Amino acid sequence: MLKNNLDNSSDSKNEDGSVFSQTEHNIVATYLILAGVISILSNLIVLGIFIKYKELRTPTNAIIINLAFTDIGVSSIGYPMSAASDLYGSWKFGYTGCQIYAGLNIFFGMASIGLLTVVAVDRYLTICRPDVGRRMTTTTYVSMILGAWINGLFWAMMPIIGWAGYAPDPTGATCTINWRKNDTSFVSYTMTVIAVNFIVPLTVMFYCYYHVTRSIKHHAASNCTAYLNRDWSDQVDVTKMSVIMILMFLVAWSPYSIVCLWASFGNPKKIPPSMAIIAPLFAKSSTFYNPCIYVAANKRFRRAMFAMFKCQTHQAMPVTSVLPMDVSQSPRASGRI
Repeated sequence: MLKNNLDNSSDSKNEDGSVFSQTEHNIVATYLILAGVISILSNLIVLGIFIKYKELRTPTNAIIINLAFTDIGVSSIGYPMSAASDLYGSWKFGYTGCQIYAGLNIFFGMASIGLLTVVAVDRYLTICRPDVGRRMTTTTYVSMILGAWINGLFWAMMPIIGWAGYAPDPTGATCTINWRKNDTSFVSYTMTVIAVNFIVPLTVMFYCYYHVTRSIKHHAASNCTAYLNRDWSDQVDVTKMSVIMILMFLVAWSPYSIVCLWASFGNPKKIPPSMAIIAPLFAKSSTFYNPCIYVAANKRFRRAMFAMFKCQTHQAMPVTSVLPMDVSQSPRASGRI
């Protein structure tokens, strides 16, 4: 059925094809190309920093490395296929290409959300519950990271094996969940995905970063920040990072969630085409702002990045804290408060 719908959309553009003009397609393609280049370069810089400076290869930072891989995956696979289709004026890669494109985007997207949640949990345990954080081993981190990838794979495979389905969206130049079908399968899949991969992660992030901020303020008021890792002892930086993380998560995924809810409980045909294209574009935008939030906003990584650009060795890189993004030697652990 899905294959027939896709074939029909290729034959009859007025019925199932693009609702955009070629000029509008070109604008979207330009955005995708620029965003893809920025995303790939910035995430390669992230990986380059970890390759060059061994002292940054901690279990905590392994989460960031995996996050960079998810961003590169979307940028190197999803962006080019979508941009090429926009330049062509309609979906260019057939039924199989649609399944691969949509599946990989869901896979990397859901894995990215899972990894963002793991970052929040790690920050909470390390800063607010150092007694638990100290007991976290490499196996613990591997399990959490692997869980994020498995979560992405599960939700990417479900439409392929029959729960909902993938099809071109109204723009005709990209593939996503077939929300125009609006049947029981789509509604159940959509509601479950929103609950598991949007509401729950967002709740966890709010909880974790709220308590991280309170903990940092408490230590600041107790004049104990000298014993905390400098990247996390500054309550202003931590507060800003927490707010930015949550807000950008909302900015990226709220439009997509709104479209899915609209399609589930309303009339999918009344969803504006502009909303249909903006929603997935916003979700994909996380690939190029993630490096800014999780790397550039961290003083140690920023110094490492500048040192790498200056071709300095790791010995020449300024060191101002014991561990990056890791407060394993917390005030309680050191016994100084």
